[in-house]
Amino acid sequence: MTSIGLIREGKTPADNRVALTPAQCKWIHKNAPHIRIIAQHSETRCFSDREYSLAGVEVKEDISECDILLGIKEVPVSQLIPDKTYLFFSHTKKKQPHNQGLLKTILDKKIRLIDYECLEHEDGQRIIGFGFFAGVVGAHNGMMAYGSRSGLFTLDRVHKQRSFRELIHTYFGLRLPNVKIAVTGSGRVAHGILEIMNLMGIHEVEPEDYMRKRFSYPVYTQLKGADLYEHKVTGKYNREDFHTNPGEYRCKFLPYTEQTDILMNGVYWDKTMPRLFEKEHAVDDSFIIQTIADITDDADGSVPINLGDQSIADPIYGVDKKTLQKTAPYIPGSIDIMAVGNLPNELPRDASRYFGEQLIKFVLEDIVKGGSPVLDRATMAKDGKLTPGYSYLEDYAAGKN
Repeated sequence: MTSIGLIREGKTPADNRVALTPAQCKWIHKNAPHIRIIAQHSETRCFSDREYSLAGVEVKEDISECDILLGIKEVPVSQLIPDKTYLFFSHTKKKQPHNQGLLKTILDKKIRLIDYECLEHEDGQRIIGFGFFAGVVGAHNGMMAYGSRSGLFTLDRVHKQRSFRELIHTYFGLRLPNVKIAVTGSGRVAHGILEIMNLMGIHEVEPEDYMRKRFSYPVYTQLKGADLYEHKVTGKYNREDFHTNPGEYRCKFLPYTEQTDILMNGVYWDKTMPRLFEKEHAVDDSFIIQTIADITDDADGSVPINLGDQSIADPIYGVDKKTLQKTAPYIPGSIDIMAVGNLPNELPRDASRYFGEQLIKFVLEDIVKGGSPVLDRATMAKDGKLTPGYSYLEDYAAGKN
């Protein structure tokens, strides 16, 4: 019998998503009787303790008996149980400074850490994540911000709706101005953005038409890897080479800043990759973007005027076009930025259901079996040591970086 514990989220502000919903737990108990799921008591989870109990899941405070512990966000170091297998988003693979102590403690407590972010198919595609609903909520919030700035339309907050289905109903009768929207990326986040573009009745156009035409209706264009990047020498784009040698490429996005009202950013980024534009470009008169929904949300990242996270309660801030300092939103002479690190929390039940489906389909059986090539590649730490694929984090985990 394998016991799996659903841990209570301990990060502040609290995350209300779950790795498995009550209905999914019930399905697992029925179809995999060798698995027993226990839910740790929580008052903040988007599914209540009672819902888990009614689904046949034991709810209790102490889950130290469980072999495998499933969370969502970073686990506070004081709550980590030694010698367990944990799955959660650790946010350490990019050497994020605020989680340096977390990785060190994981090693000290000889925890096996499998990071959801590192679960990938053989071709490098992410297996599991909340990206689709990050795209959905981020795109809505970006359009909401533009409506507030322009005064031409109004959108309510996502979290006031009980479900994605209810959110869709709020778009009936929505009339949008003749905006031009650039959507960057091709993964789950971009798919979520495109879902909202289409639900709002925004027309897709090819990049070439987007750049040379004005339209009498709202339009968007999707910019994928080959539209955004080119090799500095050959002028070509190769996806595998770009991800191996990103420093050899430059970004081609800059002309779009002269034709775009709203930027919906869904590209993956790390510090070796070129940015979409540089800070000095944002102060230029030709830069006409008024609203940026930076859904991938890297401060000073692909959008260099992302000055840091906001909260779900207050998701938008302004950036002064002359000083590039943070301001209140919707002020003349500023650019509005939507940057929130936990966007799917606005639709937690839908996002959790989507996440759990991927977990069951692609990961659960391998976890119970004890391993697989996919799990091995996503295992960052084991038996007090970093695994070979993550040895580059040694200085970081030792507090030297």
